Amino acid sequence: MSYPGYPPQSGAYPPQAGGYPPQQGAYPPQAGGYPPAAGGYPPQAGGYPPQAGGYPPAAGGYPSAAGGYPPQAGGYPGQAGGFPPQAGGFPPQAGGYQPQPAAGGYQPQPAAGGYQPQPGAGGYQPQPGAGGYPSMPPAGGSWGGAPAGYGTPGGAQQGYPGGPAPGQPMPNYPGAPATNPTMPVYGSNAPSAQAPAISKGYRGSIKDFPGADPLRDVEVLRKAMKGFGTDESAIIELLGSRTNKQRVPLVAGYKTTYGKDLFHDLKSELTGNFEKLVLATLMTPVHFDASELREAIKGAGTDEACLIEILSSRSNAEIREINQVYKSEYGKTLEDAIINDTSGHFRRLLVSLSQGNRDERETVDVSIAKQDAQKLYAAGENKVGTDESQFNAILCARSKPHLRAVFHEYQQMCGRDIEKSIGREMSGHVEDGMVAVVKCIKNTAAYFAERLHKAMQGAGTNDTTLMRIMVSRSEVDMLDIRQEYKRIYGKSLYTAISGDTSGDYKKLLLKLCGGSD
Repeated sequence: MSYPGYPPQSGAYPPQAGGYPPQQGAYPPQAGGYPPAAGGYPPQAGGYPPQAGGYPPAAGGYPSAAGGYPPQAGGYPGQAGGFPPQAGGFPPQAGGYQPQPAAGGYQPQPAAGGYQPQPGAGGYQPQPGAGGYPSMPPAGGSWGGAPAGYGTPGGAQQGYPGGPAPGQPMPNYPGAPATNPTMPVYGSNAPSAQAPAISKGYRGSIKDFPGADPLRDVEVLRKAMKGFGTDESAIIELLGSRTNKQRVPLVAGYKTTYGKDLFHDLKSELTGNFEKLVLATLMTPVHFDASELREAIKGAGTDEACLIEILSSRSNAEIREINQVYKSEYGKTLEDAIINDTSGHFRRLLVSLSQGNRDERETVDVSIAKQDAQKLYAAGENKVGTDESQFNAILCARSKPHLRAVFHEYQQMCGRDIEKSIGREMSGHVEDGMVAVVKCIKNTAAYFAERLHKAMQGAGTNDTTLMRIMVSRSEVDMLDIRQEYKRIYGKSLYTAISGDTSGDYKKLLLKLCGGSD
């Protein structure tokens, strides 16, 4: 049998002119080089590996000593007529590895004294490429990939026992992806420099009530409102222990059972903030958001903070749904309503947010985050005047994980928080809007904790904001908001609400809060 690159031999494997002449100090088991074994190549038991005095590898295995395996143009071997060694090339010096011939090629075996992949120094580490040896070019005739190479002639590449398949990089090899993807790879173009945030599970304060029955629940509501007086405690207990998806069907169930409108009956029985809060709990989240945006825009004055709060904290899908509901409920698009009621860069900020087109990928490319941080610096601190358009483009289009990386890079670059830079460069509604977007993206729970604190501090209470946040976040991240409130202000949100509200209104708010910390 002959192999490409090996001249046909008769019988065994004696070297021929241009073939495999023995070298001084190289492979000298017997005179004549390669020890022939009866039956030719591959040798039988006792043929190869060589006997004592032959070629046992020294401790330390592969890699070979300096001077081993230099790459040759065109692969290995590339000479016509066989396998002549180069100066300092094959065979390797003491400390090399002992290959075992396998049928059809040259496949190293993990035999005693042979090559064994080591996890530490001296172990084989694959190079990126077609599974070849280090520094070997993946060209025709190279190792394991072409007819003239080691391995099955013209066949599949040979792998190392226990190692990865040819062409698959091993973890921690220079140039391969890091095994811990959460660490930023600075200066790299790897798109996964920052891993997605780990989900902490359900963080809402209201959970599904087991065995809730809409028909029984509407009966409780009807009984609470029927006759003289109203049983507010029954209403609070019922609505405060049902999730939104359990409360919303009560509206249709009430009409089906009693032929009356639940909203109308509640309005006739309840008053003030308690009435508003009860009605809010019976609306779907998207309908509630649309109604809050409508209230913020219509009439004299605009609640800019409400617009920013909703549009910067909702997902793309939620914002698109809000747009649809707003159009169907109020006969005009949300964008038109914003344009008619705001102006300047603040209008552009709101219009951008209302599109619901923010990038929502969880991966972060740190190199792009650095570029964005530089753009923000160049648009603000590093120029006379401010390019609000650049802030708008980055804050409204980039993903939230990406923006958190941008804010970190900005802090590293100029030693100042992005919020402080915005405060120095902008003013009025656009400043408030940009800062609110940054705070909401940096730490959503802390942003809502601050909003709640501002709603309750000082004389009077901003009940609209208080109700909106307590209703809209009770099944999203209320536990996180409570945590942040306690951390920032040194007292529990439950205590703050208790001290700032009263009556049935307070009782239902505390139900939505879920407990003290």
